Amino acid sequence: MPHPRGSPRPRSGRGLCAAGLVALAGCTGGAPDPPQVAPPGRPESARTDALEAGARLLQTDAPLLGFDVYLVGFHPLKDEPHAQMEAHHFCRQVNEDFAQCALFDGNTARANLNGIEYIISGRLFERLPAEERGYWHPHNGEILSGQLAAPFLPQAAEKALMRSKLNSYGKTWHTWHSRHGTAPGDALPLGPARLAWSFSRDGEAQPALVEARDRTMRISTPQLRRDRQDLVPLAKPQEGVDALRAAFPQATPIPGVVDKAETRR
Repeated sequence: MPHPRGSPRPRSGRGLCAAGLVALAGCTGGAPDPPQVAPPGRPESARTDALEAGARLLQTDAPLLGFDVYLVGFHPLKDEPHAQMEAHHFCRQVNEDFAQCALFDGNTARANLNGIEYIISGRLFERLPAEERGYWHPHNGEILSGQLAAPFLPQAAEKALMRSKLNSYGKTWHTWHSRHGTAPGDALPLGPARLAWSFSRDGEAQPALVEARDRTMRISTPQLRRDRQDLVPLAKPQEGVDALRAAFPQATPIPGVVDKAETRR
């Protein structure tokens, strides 16, 4: 996982895989996934390079330290669910109930910052006022379907991470649509930030989008799904599961992923 400044920094999970412990622990896959667009502009000048070098020596990047949890999944826009993109999350776990993530369109040093996501536990979600809850998407569908992955981690660590995010919610704003499905997106961040959502039913995510991620990053979404079946009994009904249902009438339920409204009927 790249350091926030852009220079590589060794990651413990990647080191375990590279050290030949795959046979013992297994790893969830992971490979470079470069961005699909590059913003237009002139090459950095020697003056700019010198200013950056001075900043690295004299200034602080403390707010960026600790963004060590790396997740990759998919986001549709809530008001335009067929507009979908791959999303690389670099997150800092603030406490047991709250995390904050910077979103990128790749995992290399040239990746573009294209959004933010806040993650809260179900416990904190229950404290939100009703009008606020419509901004927060449920995570159980992403986790139990295998679409959300934590690349480079040993399988046991990846499973523990997913279990810790079960029943949580995310509030995501995309500020730059640098990917449009499997195609390159806008060369610059255009228009307003837009609220993103999550997939909670089979048939909502574009198959080509998931297949492209899996192929590039050496991840198997079907295998992750099989490995997480023991998490199904731990999943609780969540709000927002059926938010995209009208846009995908042929989609089918994911076992364990239930809209809370159905439990009140």
